[in-house]
Amino acid sequence: MKHRVGKPTDSDHVAVSEGTPTAALEENVEAIKAWERESLLSRSRAEQITDWIAGTGAGGPVLVLHVLWFGLWVSANLGWIPGVTPFDRFPFPFLTMAVSLEAIFLAWFVLASQNRLARQSDKRTHLNLQIDLLAEREMTAVLQLLQDIARHLNVSTTVTLEQLRDLAKKTDLRSLTDRMEEITEPTPPAGPEHRGLETEEEASASIMRSE
Repeated sequence: MKHRVGKPTDSDHVAVSEGTPTAALEENVEAIKAWERESLLSRSRAEQITDWIAGTGAGGPVLVLHVLWFGLWVSANLGWIPGVTPFDRFPFPFLTMAVSLEAIFLAWFVLASQNRLARQSDKRTHLNLQIDLLAEREMTAVLQLLQDIARHLNVSTTVTLEQLRDLAKKTDLRSLTDRMEEITEPTPPAGPEHRGLETEEEASASIMRSE
């Protein structure tokens, strides 16, 4: 068996990069898995029961169970099953009460589970914001270093110094948030005077076209 000796080619680098994950990727995956596992284990007993009920109630076996339950209940109380005396005649008030109570408690369990998931989502959002802010500070420092290096070596760059200075400035989070609120604010509808003006302009335009 011959062994190839020599420098690795570009295809070897591609095979290694595509076949084996990097250490940073593995570290990030393990960190996310550990965080998710810790979030699940930190749930209280009531939250675990709530999540189990909310998850089980949306499954197929529960749907089949309800179909069989309703079918047998209605058939028994309509006299379709021989030997069974109807105990909840039409319009089935006891069945209606039981289903209403079940819906109330199931809705409460679902809301409690959704609230917990919403709190967990808020934690993820805050974590992403912190990481983004740290990345912004790091990039600002990198741009400042690049600007100093380019000035020291007198290197001509495609990016002007004014653009570098603008990018190297620290981002004001409060002003950026205010601008985002301006963007998300709904545009007020046009008032009656504007609508009347548009109507007059359209009328004059139609007269001009007719002439």
